[in-house]
Amino acid sequence: MKLFPFKFFTTTIVSILLGITIQAEQKAIETIAFGSCLKQNRPQPIWDSVLSKKPDIFVLLGDNIYGDTRDMQKLKDKWNVFSSVPGFKKLRQNSRVLAIWDDHDYGENDAGKEFPKKAESQNIFLDFLNEPPNTFRRKTPGIYDSLIVGPPGKRVQFILLDTRYFRTSLKRSKVRESGKGPYAPNDSTEAEILGRDQWVWLEKTLSEKAELRIIASSIQVVSTTHGWETWGNFPQERKKLLEMLKKQNSNGTIILSGDRHSSEISKLEGALPYSLFDITSSAMNQRLRPRVEENIYRMGKRYFDENFGLLKIDWLPNGPKVHASIQDINGEPVIEYELGVY
Repeated sequence: MKLFPFKFFTTTIVSILLGITIQAEQKAIETIAFGSCLKQNRPQPIWDSVLSKKPDIFVLLGDNIYGDTRDMQKLKDKWNVFSSVPGFKKLRQNSRVLAIWDDHDYGENDAGKEFPKKAESQNIFLDFLNEPPNTFRRKTPGIYDSLIVGPPGKRVQFILLDTRYFRTSLKRSKVRESGKGPYAPNDSTEAEILGRDQWVWLEKTLSEKAELRIIASSIQVVSTTHGWETWGNFPQERKKLLEMLKKQNSNGTIILSGDRHSSEISKLEGALPYSLFDITSSAMNQRLRPRVEENIYRMGKRYFDENFGLLKIDWLPNGPKVHASIQDINGEPVIEYELGVY
């Protein structure tokens, strides 16, 4: 577990005589922004609205670029184009940026563990993030990671999942239903999303103390039946995730997801002692023509124009109160929901 010296932490106390650095208590974070699906060669005016919210942390949820290549120099060049976007550069100067990948920045549409350049792609992704040498992410296959931010009583744990590196190839539907995508659930116990090592890591990570947990998954966890990419394509893996969350018996877990080129808030009740919310934000600089997509867990409407997500945390004596919203390109809320006190 890594604790990072974010810009909003209190001043670090350095003991020169002892040759050690003592980190003073961290400031509690109050604003988390997030989003997905950015074509690096298109204008990205949405960063102005993101910056106006002054997020403590921004989470990139995948398809951060559209790489779609097995030529690693081309992939690296596309990451460099994104890194040079003025609005994104300014965000990096003012907020901590966390990131996971999805298929297009991984390297190939809907790809999983069969992608032959995944190790090389991982190194390029971590270079983009300025990941230091010899870190956990540099030493292990896959880009999963976690960190805790904030002082005791106001800790937020970020769990960054890798849904690509270890994932079994998708199963095609024998008959594609009208209005649905091409994929069907794979009920095999051998079919996997996270892989054995990531599951072991996740169980240990969930045992760490935090008042609020944010799980970043590039694909939706709660919505399962639309036939596109979702944890619903791997029912045994989704069941395992929910059972692991239930076993920990700790409130305060929220899923952030992307991928769908539309935004919505999904709510799963009954599987856990608390309501599990999956907040999907997509896409940041692309529009999708409105279309029907099945989701029995959807709260309210979907939004199809450029957007990003926002969590506002109010630290109350009885726990964190979280307000979730989807913000349009001008920074105005188009979907809002009070998640309650955790």
